[in-house]
Parts: sequence; C-alpha cells; structure tokens
Amino acid sequence: MEATLLEREPGASRVEDRAGKYLVFQLGREEFGIRVLKVREIMGIQDITAVPQTPAHVKGVINLRGKVIPVVDLRLKFGLAEQDYTQRTCIIVVQVRSESQQAATMLTGIVVDGVAEVLNVSGADIEDMPDFGDGTATPYLLGVAKVKGKVKILLEIDQVLSSQDLHSLNALVR
Repeated sequence: MEATLLEREPGASRVEDRAGKYLVFQLGREEFGIRVLKVREIMGIQDITAVPQTPAHVKGVINLRGKVIPVVDLRLKFGLAEQDYTQRTCIIVVQVRSESQQAATMLTGIVVDGVAEVLNVSGADIEDMPDFGDGTATPYLLGVAKVKGKVKILLEIDQVLSSQDLHSLNALVR
C-alpha cells in the first residue's frame, strides 16, 4: 500500500526530490555535485576579462558565443585558498534562478578544479547535512551523497549564488 504525501515523514519527499543525475567536480580534495539539469556546458579555462570593483570570487566575464556571462571562482566563494589554474581547471556554465526575480534565470560560469563524472544518485544514497551546532546557515547544501564509499556534497547552485550575487552579476553583463 502506498503512503500518501500526508502520511510520509516530513523529510521523506525532500530526499526523493534530491535524487537524480549530478555532475561531480572537485574543489581541492573535496567532491561536490550539482544537478545535471542546471548544467549548460563544460569548457576549459579561457581568458576571463576582469571587472573592477567586484568581490574577489567574481573573476570577471567571458564571451560565450556572443553572450557575455559572469564567471565566479567557487574556491574563493567557499573561502578556500586561491590556486593557479591547471589543465584540469574548467568552467561549468550553469543556469541559475534568482529567488527575488521568480522566473528570471541567467547563465553563470563557475570555475572548478576539475570535473569527475556524472552520477545517478538515488534517494537512499542521500542524507541531510549534519547540524554543525553553531547556527551555521547552509541553505545551498542539498545534502550528502554516499557513493562507492565516498562522500559527495550536493549543492543547490541557485542558493550558492545568492540573490545579491545574482543581482550584481546581472548588472555586470548589462
């Protein structure tokens, strides 16, 4: 007999919502995943035009087939040490949605240390992020996937780039 939505545990539907295909990439020694549906393309590192008076994690803009898109270095956004770009460094072009502008989406490049694989993650392999106990707000963390004995941190890319970030990035490319 199937349980109706009302009979399920509060977190049950959320776990099922998080199941699906994820693009796994590295930042340092850690592996992160973002939903494949958010990814538009993956490209090697290229010349990024710096834009003055932007936060350190905003590397600048690139020309993607005639469209100017902002580029964010995820290492810097997450407070990791800056590192020289290598042959494995790449830009993942993602489509992000702004919460403040309901249906507004924009393309943004995120610089990562390397792309690993595409994984199909089932709901059973996903756990909620542990409570760090210090009031740390982590709305951009969807959860933790346990795959092949390793842990992958699942990101909600719309939340990683906050509404404030998106507003300033959107102003950059206008």
